[in-house]
Amino acid sequence: MQKNVSGETPQSVIRNFCIIAHIDHGKSTVADRILQLSGVVASRDMKNQYLDKMDIERERGITIKAQAVRVPWTVDGVEYTLGMIDTPGHVDFSYEVSRSLAACEGAVLLVDATQGIEAQTLSNLYMALDHDLTIIPVLNKIDLPSADPDTYGKEIADLLGIDESDVLRVSGKTGEGIADLLDTIVRLVPPPHGDETAPARALIFDSEYDAYRGIITYIRMVDGVINSRERIRQMGLGTSHDPIEIGVISPSMIPTDRLTAGEVGYVITGVKDVNQSKVGDTITTQNQGAETPLPGYKEPQPMVYSGLFPIDTTEFPNLRDALDKLKLNDASLIYTPETSTALGFGFRCGFLGLLHMQIILERLKREFQLDLISTAPNVHYRVITEDRQEHIVTNPSEYPEGRLLAVYEPMAAVDIILPKDFIGDTMTLCQEHRGQMITMEYISANRVDLHYRIPLGEIVFDFFDQLKSRTKGYATLDYHEDGEQESDLVKVDILIQGEQVDAFSAIVHKDKAYAYGVMMTKKLRTLIPRQQFEIPLQAAIGAKIIARETISALRKDVLAKCYGGDITRKRKLLEKQKEGKKRMKLLGRVQVPQEAFIAALSTGDVNDKDTKDKIRSAEHKARFS
Repeated sequence: MQKNVSGETPQSVIRNFCIIAHIDHGKSTVADRILQLSGVVASRDMKNQYLDKMDIERERGITIKAQAVRVPWTVDGVEYTLGMIDTPGHVDFSYEVSRSLAACEGAVLLVDATQGIEAQTLSNLYMALDHDLTIIPVLNKIDLPSADPDTYGKEIADLLGIDESDVLRVSGKTGEGIADLLDTIVRLVPPPHGDETAPARALIFDSEYDAYRGIITYIRMVDGVINSRERIRQMGLGTSHDPIEIGVISPSMIPTDRLTAGEVGYVITGVKDVNQSKVGDTITTQNQGAETPLPGYKEPQPMVYSGLFPIDTTEFPNLRDALDKLKLNDASLIYTPETSTALGFGFRCGFLGLLHMQIILERLKREFQLDLISTAPNVHYRVITEDRQEHIVTNPSEYPEGRLLAVYEPMAAVDIILPKDFIGDTMTLCQEHRGQMITMEYISANRVDLHYRIPLGEIVFDFFDQLKSRTKGYATLDYHEDGEQESDLVKVDILIQGEQVDAFSAIVHKDKAYAYGVMMTKKLRTLIPRQQFEIPLQAAIGAKIIARETISALRKDVLAKCYGGDITRKRKLLEKQKEGKKRMKLLGRVQVPQEAFIAALSTGDVNDKDTKDKIRSAEHKARFS
């Protein structure tokens, strides 16, 4: 490799780029072929989704964490250093994409040759253009029989305003065209333009926790040089540390003596306090360091909130430690402690979407062996009370009582790309979810881009599933927060024997309050085991009851011994039992089993197969507990 007299890699031979695309368009497969073709991974060590480190990524076939790797590539006898970042494609992980874009000078825009431009393709493209990156358009999966590279190549060319011949064609599966792609990256992506003689400045774009080595911080060097034996300082936190190792990732960690401007690498300080690192902070040297930090990242705004509570209350400290460590690895996770009268101590967590929430729950279960209950997800609301006080509500239990002047809910700007045959069904679906149509654009003769403004609370639950169902899987969805609007929202409380259970409360639109109340009371009637007394289940808006179900009492057959005789003997026994039941109802308390909470708070309908299975399991455990 070409080196300068100091031994580091000169900026002129560095090319930093990321791969962006819609989910399942083949980013990880193309990254695999680049690793294999460049020789940093031997054929015998190669495996699918090589850069995806988590089991859950392999099982689901999706990328959750952006991964940076350094590969060599020779063009015209000069060996270049390519810094590649493989990014996620799902809308819930767009924060990972935005951080990756900030660490690069170029972006490979990957489009599936069998599906064409989709919603997240456009979203990621616009983010890359906002970062002023060089865009290299690429059609992937050209080896498939159903591929139509000519049609979709023209679609991409029209979108970017370029010649159709400038759209590269590759196959991540067979490796066709990958060498040309790497040559094009070297030719078109500009080298970094940092000042090598200025004081050191490096941007933290990711970090993770290692039980043995402490916090591993991933950085992009912008200016200057950091040496392995030089004390460093985090400008935002104001803390200083002596690094025990610095290096580059190719694709395993390779220690080096120094990191210079333009390089992507890592720093290990041995610190195990998770509060000693923050994504978006600037690292500089302790002696003669920089005075001005780099502009960090925009703080992520949670879209969905949910409460996480340990089933075993003694696990609360373990849950806190687990969330602290996950926060290192996932900067978009936001959490604050909260208390529930029904579920005990836990955390109110903010997520970027339902998939993000599912992934965090799965990681807490797998990586930290925690059994958790998650409350029904909801979005945040702004409530103005009669005394002109403003309340930000992220939890139904925080919803103010009494008269309200106004309630504002967050809105989402939604892009739906779909075949023109499904326009009618999709517009009906959006109207059912209180959507307002903005524009409709034809991307090609057969494909349409619908722009809607829909309440965020209507999207995060089952909107995507219904969209896929009504369009036979052809529609793609992308959304982002778009202000707020005043709405007629109410809080629905669930009462069990007259006592409110905060975990089951929900904030819904007035038109859907009755449906929610009926659904939840029916679920609970199935889930809560019968007691020796009758249990009323009620859904209420304030003092008004809108739905009711009753769990009948367990009764002993007191007439079994009355095989004959006067009817008054039977009436006497029945009246005696009736009085006993009244006294028991006054003294008895309803114990809701944990399994009932888990099944009742699942987002599925009571008639769904998955929900029925949960209910059956909960009912069985409750009966024999």
